[in-house]
Amino acid sequence: MATRALILLEGDSTGNGLRYAHATQRLGLHPIILSANPDRHDYIAAENIEAISVDTKNLDALIRKCSHIQTTSNIAGVTSSLEEFYATVGKLCRHFDLPGPNAASIERCCDKFTQRQLLAEAGVQVPAYRVAADAGEVLSSAAEIGLPVVLKPSVGSGSMGVRLCRHVDELAEHATYLLGGEHMWRSSPRILVEEFAQGPYYCAHIMGDKVVGISSADFGPPPHFVARGLTFPALLTGDEHDRIVEVSLNCLQALGLGWGPTNIAFRWTKRGPVVIEVNPRLAGSPDPQLVQLGSGVDLVTEHIKLATGKEWELRRTHSQTAAARFLVPDRDGTLDWIDGGSRAIAVRGVAEVKLYVEPKAPIIRRGDFRDWIGHVVAVSPSLAQTEAILQSAVGRIAWSITQFSTLGKQE
Repeated sequence: MATRALILLEGDSTGNGLRYAHATQRLGLHPIILSANPDRHDYIAAENIEAISVDTKNLDALIRKCSHIQTTSNIAGVTSSLEEFYATVGKLCRHFDLPGPNAASIERCCDKFTQRQLLAEAGVQVPAYRVAADAGEVLSSAAEIGLPVVLKPSVGSGSMGVRLCRHVDELAEHATYLLGGEHMWRSSPRILVEEFAQGPYYCAHIMGDKVVGISSADFGPPPHFVARGLTFPALLTGDEHDRIVEVSLNCLQALGLGWGPTNIAFRWTKRGPVVIEVNPRLAGSPDPQLVQLGSGVDLVTEHIKLATGKEWELRRTHSQTAAARFLVPDRDGTLDWIDGGSRAIAVRGVAEVKLYVEPKAPIIRRGDFRDWIGHVVAVSPSLAQTEAILQSAVGRIAWSITQFSTLGKQE
């Protein structure tokens, strides 16, 4: 009998990739990762997961590779944990007549300018915005909107290249950075210039057309947007929860989404919930874990069921408060040592401790998710108790960083 395989397009070393592989195996399927460079994902070799090298940005090459896999295995589904490849997933699913997302909707959504236009046309509240192709247009757009503004690539994720600009000098500096060749663009360089929406941050976690739950996040100091902590579920009134759910469903309709996972970021401003962005994928790790710990809903497993045509279930089985705290260094340099992970995991209520770096690694802060050097996840029946657990656990982890010397400084 032929093996039933799930094709996972590209690995994801930040956490969700391994979760997808493990969930696939628990469902009795054989995970096969197609990657342009399987060696860069450490967990693939460590977990003995089958991986095949292929140009994952070449649709024809992927079709040929999947067709070859079909000669020995039954492909039950195709999916990915990464936004960059999710439209390609839709095209592969359509080619092989498998359940999958609408590729055109995904592509429209991944262009933040196009996304803004569609949401605004549907009456969804979004920050005032403009799109700019050069530094001059950035300055004129910011003048029209009014400082401070946020600059971000029109296509991207993980807060890479995103910065709050409070005055003209910062505008010019960041525009130069984005357009000067240092930032790695996924598409033609276009900068979204948008109003700085101020207020608490929330994220709606959606599967299909159902809002499974809403989380909150805290961020480090500006000008960057580096998350320091996540909490699920968010502390909301019934009215606030209902308004976020209503706007979330309006977003799905406006963007032609509603199949598979989506996460929608909001700021609760004086005008109520303002949509910061709609991401046609699961939120990055450890968000899915927090949802599972807090509600019992395993979004990764349910996504795989959906992608393979199986019956899926989003019923909550319990109600707890789960939260994560990210470990963020306060300087660049060389990591001398980091320890305390075993002491932290021993704290009652801690669900996970992950350290992303090894001693002697260079620490170079970039103002996005790559600044994290680890995280701690905890769960308990109450928010206060979960926060106390996290404080105790994080307090047991320590590290030392030697700053780069002036002559040997790494850029």
